[in-house]
Amino acid sequence: MKIYEKAPAKINLLLDVLRKREDGFHEVEMIMTMVDLADRLELEELPRDTIIISSQAGYIPLDEKNLAFQAARLIKERYDVRKGVYIHLDKKIPVAAGLAGGSSDAAAALRGLNRLWQLNISEDELCRLGAELGSDVPFCVTGGTAIARGRGEKLERISNPPQCWVVLAKPPINVSTADVYGKLRANELKNHPLTKEMVSAIERGSFSDICAGLGNVLENVTLDLYPEVLQLKESMQKLGADGVLMSGSGPTVFGLVSKEAKLPRIYNGLRGFCKEVYVVRMLT
Repeated sequence: MKIYEKAPAKINLLLDVLRKREDGFHEVEMIMTMVDLADRLELEELPRDTIIISSQAGYIPLDEKNLAFQAARLIKERYDVRKGVYIHLDKKIPVAAGLAGGSSDAAAALRGLNRLWQLNISEDELCRLGAELGSDVPFCVTGGTAIARGRGEKLERISNPPQCWVVLAKPPINVSTADVYGKLRANELKNHPLTKEMVSAIERGSFSDICAGLGNVLENVTLDLYPEVLQLKESMQKLGADGVLMSGSGPTVFGLVSKEAKLPRIYNGLRGFCKEVYVVRMLT
C-alpha cells in the first residue's frame, strides 16, 4: 500500500519578533498562509524495521538530517511502531529559502504515516509532535491561514486571504535562519508590523490593505547581509507586483499580484537575473 501526501510551501504575510526568550528562542507573531508550490511524498511500508528516504533532488540530505526522516523516527519511537517505511520525496520547493519546505515535508510525513499505520493520531497531537521537529511544522500540519505565536507552535486559525497570484523568486544563495535571528536585536526594533490590521484586511478580503500591511522584521537583517535580496525586492516592485515582501528569514521574495496580465512582465523581468522564479496561486 502506498500513501501520497502533498507538502505545500508557506509564505509569511507578516512576521514580527516580540522579544528574545529565556530559552534562547524568539517570541514571534506571524501570519502564514500556503501557496500552490509543493513537494510530494510517496510513503510505502517496508517489512523490516528501517527508514529509507530517496529523492530526485541531489542537494538534500537523505539521512537523519532530513526532517521527514526525523518525523518518521519520532512517530515510530512515540507509538512503538516496529515496521519500516520507504519515503520518496519529490522536491519542488527551493531549499533554505524561507518557504518552510523541510517543515512541510516533515508535516506531510507525520500525516502520511498516521494514515499508513492507522495510528488515529489527532491533528492536535500531530501538531505537538511537529513542534518537537521545528517551529513551522505545526502550521504545516494544519495548513490554511493562521496567526502563529510563541516559537510558531501556538496557532490561531483565521480566514484565508482573497485569491491572487504569487510570484516567488529565490536568488542563488542560502540563508541560515539561525544566523539571521542571531543578528536580530529584538529589543531595538522600532517598527512592528500591525497584526490586528492585517487580520482585519484578510477578513474583509481587502487585497490592497493586505499589500499595504505586509511586514517582516527580519528583512533588514537579511537585506544587510545579502544585497542581492534587496535588489530582488526592488526589481519586483518596479516590475509592478502589488505587494512585495521577503518570506521568513529569506532569501525568497514574494510578490502578490491581482491581475494575471501583469505576470509575464514580472516573470520575464526577474528571470533576467534570477533562475528560480515561480508563478503560483494562494492555496485558499
